[in-house]
Amino acid sequence: MKLALLLLVVLLALLLFRPGFGFRTQKPGHYSETGPAFDMAVHLNGPIVSEGMIHDFRGRLVSRFVARMQGTWSGSTGTLSESFAYANGGTQEREWALTLGENGSFTATADDIIGQAQGQVSGATLSMTYRIRLPESAGGHVLDVTDWLYLMENGTILNRSELRKFGLRVGELTATMRREGP
Repeated sequence: MKLALLLLVVLLALLLFRPGFGFRTQKPGHYSETGPAFDMAVHLNGPIVSEGMIHDFRGRLVSRFVARMQGTWSGSTGTLSESFAYANGGTQEREWALTLGENGSFTATADDIIGQAQGQVSGATLSMTYRIRLPESAGGHVLDVTDWLYLMENGTILNRSELRKFGLRVGELTATMRREGP
């Protein structure tokens, strides 16, 4: 009986946590005909405010934040500076270096990103995958991240990110991003 239960648990884990199941089945091409068109140099430019939350693998809220961002562009290269203020009083800074490529592709780097993030803009969406090293205060873990940004008709961007470790989902981030000021 115990062996049967163990096999059932293993089978369910394989079905639920296999690559490509759920969130990660989205592909940029699924959104190629959607609008308005996401233009990084336009929609990630100037002052932006982001409000969001992070949930753990059980779906429980573990963190809330407000981030002030500043995007600047020169041709096909840009920077996106982020300044996070967490509800627990913690802060974090990040500066992305963004480089636009061919056919909506782009790359990005930042100090806490391992290697280079790979991204794709398609229709009203932007997707990006990367590995991030969390600060020591958050355990210093290395996570695999898949970001999806969805541009709404009013210019607001909805951000949904999945965080994985060893292939298992350990968290999810949801946030809004909107231009700050006039």
